[in-house]
Amino acid sequence: MTDVTRHDWSLEEIEGLLDLPFNDLLYRAQTLHREQFDPNRVQVSTLLSIKTGACSEDCGYCSQSAKNATELEREKLLPIEEVQRAAQEAKEKGATRFCMGAAWRNQTDKNLQRVVEMIRTVHDLGMETCVTLGMLSDSQAQMLKEAGLDYYNHNLDTSPEFYGNVVTTRTYQDRLDTLARIREQGINVCSGGILGMGESRRDRASMLRELANLPKHPESVPINMLVQVEGTPLYGTEALDPFEFVRTVAVTRILMPKSYVRLSAGRTGMNDQTQALCFMAGANSMFYGERLLTTDNPEADADRKLFQRLGLHFEESLELQATEKECDSKRKVRLAAEFS
Repeated sequence: MTDVTRHDWSLEEIEGLLDLPFNDLLYRAQTLHREQFDPNRVQVSTLLSIKTGACSEDCGYCSQSAKNATELEREKLLPIEEVQRAAQEAKEKGATRFCMGAAWRNQTDKNLQRVVEMIRTVHDLGMETCVTLGMLSDSQAQMLKEAGLDYYNHNLDTSPEFYGNVVTTRTYQDRLDTLARIREQGINVCSGGILGMGESRRDRASMLRELANLPKHPESVPINMLVQVEGTPLYGTEALDPFEFVRTVAVTRILMPKSYVRLSAGRTGMNDQTQALCFMAGANSMFYGERLLTTDNPEADADRKLFQRLGLHFEESLELQATEKECDSKRKVRLAAEFS
């Protein structure tokens, strides 16, 4: 299989991809997707807010910011028993990765130690782990590595040029530095962005260039549609054309062909046809469950019905995949012996 990864994309090249006729763009993305993945399998994750509200950041899209006048109730860090119960329920519904999010700009080592206990508890259930906790120091990134963390989520949100319209309490370089610390520890990176915040197509291209030109592509790239929450500065922003969202998913697949491209927040505002086009465009991961931190997500039964209509299947856990490969190898050896 030819190595199609690149880390030297220009802004003009990416804009050119976004400008392609819709059918040509999806054909190119789907072709690359089939070279790297089973096109009918989707990795499924579940996301739980382990500490809600009272965040000191001023992210214009976020209901958890203490600076935004939303009615969200503040909650302390969840008890580990509650996290374990939620993870077990997610596993029983088909999720292979359990993601935990805390509304922190950065965290104390004491709080991080409690998260470490959660990571180990979820691992004991046989699930992959992911956390999103804000900025990290070098020592904190090392703590997460030693805990066995599989993925760390830290989105770039948007382009460097548009970023100041969304967040002012943390710089773009702060985000890149956090990603570098995670990568230095050998933890898988989960990083993407949010569409529909009033950015231009050029901004979307610029954000994707930042991700695609990292020294190593993120293993997971979540693409979110803005969920408009009353009381946040971005409430009332003109909605993004669904076809533009699908185009961005397709270009993400082309730029980062070996990464999982995840449909994240905003699926409740998409009809089944839009989601189907996203899977055709190369999306092969999604959040599953009725809640994403503080916003709604499609019900699990609705997702199962959509998968049945599209002929899609949940991707199995890594352990199950390894077992299936071992069984397949033994079967091939047995058949070879029978016919020799």
